[in-house]
Amino acid sequence: MKIASWNVNSIKVRLDHVLAWIGEAKPDVLCLQEIKTVDEKFPAEAFEDAGYNVAVHGQKTYNGVAILSKSPLEDVTRGLPGDDDDEQARYLEAVIPAKNGIVRVASIYLPNGNPVDSPKYPYKLAWMDRLYERAKELLSYEEAFVLAGDYNVIPTADDVYDPKAWEGDALFLPSSRAQLNKLINLGLTDAFRARCATPHRYTFWDYQRGAWAKDHGIRIDHLLLSPQAADRLENCDIDAHTRGWEKPSDHVPIWCELRE
Repeated sequence: MKIASWNVNSIKVRLDHVLAWIGEAKPDVLCLQEIKTVDEKFPAEAFEDAGYNVAVHGQKTYNGVAILSKSPLEDVTRGLPGDDDDEQARYLEAVIPAKNGIVRVASIYLPNGNPVDSPKYPYKLAWMDRLYERAKELLSYEEAFVLAGDYNVIPTADDVYDPKAWEGDALFLPSSRAQLNKLINLGLTDAFRARCATPHRYTFWDYQRGAWAKDHGIRIDHLLLSPQAADRLENCDIDAHTRGWEKPSDHVPIWCELRE
């Protein structure tokens, strides 16, 4: 089972890119972030025509997540539990039947948190606390799951082209990284690092200052696996070539393959 994640930075703008990539990569499941549209305006029919079932948790102009799956989507959860007042569309979870049981998948668009001296950073940390609690609950189910998405956290200095350039940024603050480590230390596996020790492999390059041409990137899109999923991990990689397409997203797809 091939499970992928991609922050597309507007599905309206990037629809042709996503269709081209799924035709090329053939993922069984694709988690999308920053679709930037409400549910009813998501181009579900285009993906259904390509053989995917669709679940969407959208929001006008901002945020928004979706899951595309070749198998039916069951037990769909829209929104991260823990704060009924949070209206930002950043979390979507579903159960997907597999040959041997099920795989639970979540599409995650974690808050950016900048500027750090605004309410946005406490919101980021609080959101990560809620994700931690949800992950603890999911682990109690003792089933395979993948928490896939744009975490807006750079884990280590090996995941950024110039650590000093990101000092003071919400994506690289020690408190952000500590929260991510706390989540992983529940017993989750960073799928990419489990299969690739090479430093300076990135999933995001800013549109400014020639970042793509200079390879001034960061790794902020992650696939975190439960022990049951990690036991089945066969491969994981980043499809960086899509960043070189015309009018690309600033993020690229990351994917893993689980043995069925």
